[in-house]
Amino acid sequence: MNILSIQSHVSYGYVGNSAAVFTLQRLGLTVWPIHTVAFSNHTGYGDWTGQVFNVDHIKDLIEGLAARDAFRRCDAVLSGYIGAPELGEVVLETVRRVRAANPQALFACDPVMGDFDTGLYVNEGIPDFFKEEAAAKANILTPNHFELEILAGGKISTLAGAIAAARQLLNWAATQDTGEQVTGEGQQPKIVLITSFQHDQTPAGEIEMVAVTADRAWRLVTPFVPLSPAPNGSGDTVCALFLAHYLSHGDPCRALSQAGSAIYSVMSATGAAGSRELQLIEAQDRLADPEVSFNAELVEE
Repeated sequence: MNILSIQSHVSYGYVGNSAAVFTLQRLGLTVWPIHTVAFSNHTGYGDWTGQVFNVDHIKDLIEGLAARDAFRRCDAVLSGYIGAPELGEVVLETVRRVRAANPQALFACDPVMGDFDTGLYVNEGIPDFFKEEAAAKANILTPNHFELEILAGGKISTLAGAIAAARQLLNWAATQDTGEQVTGEGQQPKIVLITSFQHDQTPAGEIEMVAVTADRAWRLVTPFVPLSPAPNGSGDTVCALFLAHYLSHGDPCRALSQAGSAIYSVMSATGAAGSRELQLIEAQDRLADPEVSFNAELVEE
């Protein structure tokens, strides 16, 4: 399996491609990373060095991959933090070109915009880009709770509300579908994965992940690992985990169970180390074989 991953990169720590590339490789996938930024560290520290790459730089790298006939062998495009809508358009055009070469290729989009503890930290136009354009093209959309509320346009405080909001995105995406995702076996999957979710009925000390399709929904509950400050990059890692497992067997419920079990193991190792950065290297064996396995349950069909 070959993954084209278009995300940010940091030298210190694990966010964006710095988290996703290793995770995917540890699970046996080949990754072609394109970095949208190159920073010394993630911006949560308050200061950093480095630069944001311009759109022409990104286009040049993509053309280089096209020259190697890589699109025909690309099984999925993975995108994360997007600094400007213009870059988002480049990502979507790349997805179109990949699908033209390989109609079965998937597009996994992590709509990185913020979280409850940070608020919205992306430029103007990014939320509209994810809602109005990227959601319609993505096979797998992976918002956290905060990002789901941004995309849905309202507060979500129940499991039923989260499923309804995810279905709202899926239904809107279906009306915008131009037919690019149709293969010889019919329509490709559309999945919304809510990567972290705590609602009014979530028991204390627990956190949930929810995977929603047009006709089913599954929930995975794991212990909540209290870390302060919470390490950046967990969402990037979960998206990579879910994509890798889904590509291997095509079962959303199983992929949810595997991704949630693995990220719990990583978070536990991070807490034990007292680190602000995810302990991906130290917990690498747990990415592939978590010490504790949690099973998702079907909550709606």
